[in-house]
Amino acid sequence: MKAFLDRGGVVVATNPELLKHKVGASVAAVRRAGGMTAVDTMNHFMLNKEMIVVGSTYWNMVYGREIGDVMNYEEGMANMRNLGQNMTWLINNLKKATERN
Repeated sequence: MKAFLDRGGVVVATNPELLKHKVGASVAAVRRAGGMTAVDTMNHFMLNKEMIVVGSTYWNMVYGREIGDVMNYEEGMANMRNLGQNMTWLINNLKKATERN
């Protein structure tokens, strides 16, 4: 992900309007530690590209050891559902505002 963000930063540097005013959210699925750093790094990337970052009721991280374990993490999955609802609300309202102008 870090390599993707670094390379994406170069692309956006040559196309400054590419991500401006786009809606985004950071999400990390981790086994133990590192989720906060990953989310923070992704959020900083989006904020520095003038994106609109959507949040939820807690940090956008879920935990699990094996593939699919995160689906059993009730608190994390509830947070992800809320994040999706917040993102949908924002996108719909931005669309309505754009149509009015």
